Amino acid sequence: MKKVWLLGFGFFSISITWSLYNAFVPFFLEKYVSSVALISFMMTIDNYFALFLQPWIGNRSDRTFSRYGRRMPYLLIGMPLAAVLTMLIPYHSGLFTLLLFMMLMNLAMSLYRSPTVALMPDITPEPQRTKANGLVNFMGGVGSILAFGAGSMLYDANPALPFLVAGLITLLCLLIVARFIQEDRDGVNMDTVRSGLQGQPRNAVVPQLKPARISLLKQLDRTTSWLLAAIFFWFVAYQGVETLFTLYGKHHLGLSEKAASFSLTFFSLAFVAFAIPSGWLGGRFGKKKMIITGVIGLTAVFALVGFADNLLMLRGLLLTGGIFWACININSYPYVVATGTEESIGTRTGMYYLVSSLAAISSPPLLGLLIDLTDYSVLFYAAAGSMAIALLCLFMMDGQRTITSRAC
Repeated sequence: MKKVWLLGFGFFSISITWSLYNAFVPFFLEKYVSSVALISFMMTIDNYFALFLQPWIGNRSDRTFSRYGRRMPYLLIGMPLAAVLTMLIPYHSGLFTLLLFMMLMNLAMSLYRSPTVALMPDITPEPQRTKANGLVNFMGGVGSILAFGAGSMLYDANPALPFLVAGLITLLCLLIVARFIQEDRDGVNMDTVRSGLQGQPRNAVVPQLKPARISLLKQLDRTTSWLLAAIFFWFVAYQGVETLFTLYGKHHLGLSEKAASFSLTFFSLAFVAFAIPSGWLGGRFGKKKMIITGVIGLTAVFALVGFADNLLMLRGLLLTGGIFWACININSYPYVVATGTEESIGTRTGMYYLVSSLAAISSPPLLGLLIDLTDYSVLFYAAAGSMAIALLCLFMMDGQRTITSRAC
């Protein structure tokens, strides 16, 4: 698992960059834009790139063969570009240059996000992928915590410092990943990929290969379709709660903005703390069982939050919810990969991000509309309902179609 820890630096850099971006770019935007709704829309640019670009990039990386591997070329191009553009954001001269740097930075991030994620199953045997996903998500979680902790101090000293540090960390992480991970040497399925793509013998020379096109539509069998539907609905619940919780705490529970924001950290910290154990449990008892356990548990937690009448009970429920969310999130991506072939890992990574990004785009306005039509009390009941639909989708799956029996 040493290689997985090293790959985790790629996730570490992505998490730090996104966390700092989401935390501080709105402060730059509000200098030029007074509408909160418009600022929120501008901050979702990454989800639109993920929706349209990442599935294509993931599919393309499956068919890329070079001296650097299938995924690494995208990291070698995207990470330096993203680092430079991240460092340029605080040096904008007006709204136009700020939006230009934001869009170009999001474009650069989209170039390597799916390939970075796809590297994990590329270098990890299938039975160990839930453990590996727990490790890299733990690294990503640590990156987010450091970004919120150290980033605020850096921003107070100079608004440009968090972005300069994030850019330098991205370059350093690229050096670590490129130096210690070599796809031809570390890939666990390179022979299968070589022979499977074109029917070539196992010792075929890579430059002579002409990889076959992998159809996105052909990946949508019964199992995959219901699994992606489940992923969409549990991300609708999660993204809606994450986006609207501070307003819920302020207007429905009467909490201060600081207390509401701090309460949500209990959920995040529990997720990070349970990331590695949930991966181990997924490998021990099966991905699908852990996901179903997490969905049932989080449905119950969201339903019970509506009855929380004191801060201690609320934070206890959020802490428990973070553990159940780890059971879902850590095991879901390896399960998506397990329902396909080794040759389609990048394609399925893109599909995973397409569905989760669609949920991230649609959930806040949908749940916000429900709140406008009723009141804030509906938030967690709606989230629980969305989780219940996700559970129904899981039960509709054909659980037999996996690469190995342990995938279920």
